[in-house]
Amino acid sequence: KQWYQRRVAITAGIEGEARFTGVRTVEVNGVEYEGEKVLIAVGGYPRVPNIPGAELGGTSDDFFDWEVLPKKVLVVGSGYIAVEMAGILHTLGVDTTHLVRRDAVLRSFDEDISKNLMAEMETANHKILYNTSPVSLEKDGDGTITCVGQNTVRNEKVVLKGFDKVLFAIGRDPNTKNLNLDKTNVTTDQAGNILVDEFQNTSQDNVYAVGDVCGKALLTPVAIAAGRHLSHRLFNNESSRKLNYENIPTVVFSHPPIGTVGLTQKEAEAKYGKDNIKLYQSKFTNMYYAMTERKPKTYMKLVCKLPEETIVGLHVMGLGADEMLQGFAIAVVSGATKKQFDQTVAIHPTSAEEFVTMNWGLSQ
Repeated sequence: KQWYQRRVAITAGIEGEARFTGVRTVEVNGVEYEGEKVLIAVGGYPRVPNIPGAELGGTSDDFFDWEVLPKKVLVVGSGYIAVEMAGILHTLGVDTTHLVRRDAVLRSFDEDISKNLMAEMETANHKILYNTSPVSLEKDGDGTITCVGQNTVRNEKVVLKGFDKVLFAIGRDPNTKNLNLDKTNVTTDQAGNILVDEFQNTSQDNVYAVGDVCGKALLTPVAIAAGRHLSHRLFNNESSRKLNYENIPTVVFSHPPIGTVGLTQKEAEAKYGKDNIKLYQSKFTNMYYAMTERKPKTYMKLVCKLPEETIVGLHVMGLGADEMLQGFAIAVVSGATKKQFDQTVAIHPTSAEEFVTMNWGLSQ
């Protein structure tokens, strides 16, 4: 919070909660401000389930306020924040239980990435309960929290006891509820996400929106990039400048980490047809683990569109995936082909070299 306050002071910002009082007029702390152009970039907030006792749990925001490492934690959710938090706590030695509503984590990622991550989590003795959702939280006499859940496959109640903390990571909602958007012509979808066109224009002239509040590609670098493109368009006479929302690279800081850019196999097959897609895959143990007892796997996958074998999806799980993805993302955005990867000399010994030597032209 102190860092944020310093940044606000440096940028001559106004600290407070803004609400629209007119089309391009906002009120903060009783003072009205009017602008020729207005940018809405209020982001989102973590969702909390509507269940009895939900106030006993916290979110990823609360995680950073913890001053004492808890002994036992329940993490609820299947997305990247839940996976990251569960991985951090488990690695720190916390007795961690992970509730997943359906049968897999990271369901929006490539299916093989999800399957391989779950296998690695199982090998590392993560306690994961699939197809299970919390129904209620209760505080026990010893101060710990009991979670009553429901397994939707077996249709049975699950009682989990003794948690010091419960952390919800079940998604995020746009922070538009208190903006008084009814004072403007800005429209939203049913979830409250602000509707924008490809240039970040809202339905109200000279009012724009970027970032999580638009409900698309909820990543900080995406919001930064969209804001930069918008500022160039509005203030540097670059009328066609806009962010391309295709091929956005993203990393999950799971254990092991994941990097992905482009289409999943299912997305590519749906878009281009199954017969027009060729896959390349590799799975191996990183040399870093040659002398260790536990040997986490590295998994790599290229999704290519025929006939040129243009790489439309690149996915990796394993040590260094987070660092290697940025460079490969440039290649995918630039329309690189498998042949161009094959023509690139490998850097040995690295994991990344597998992408340019993968199967030596043989698909799997």
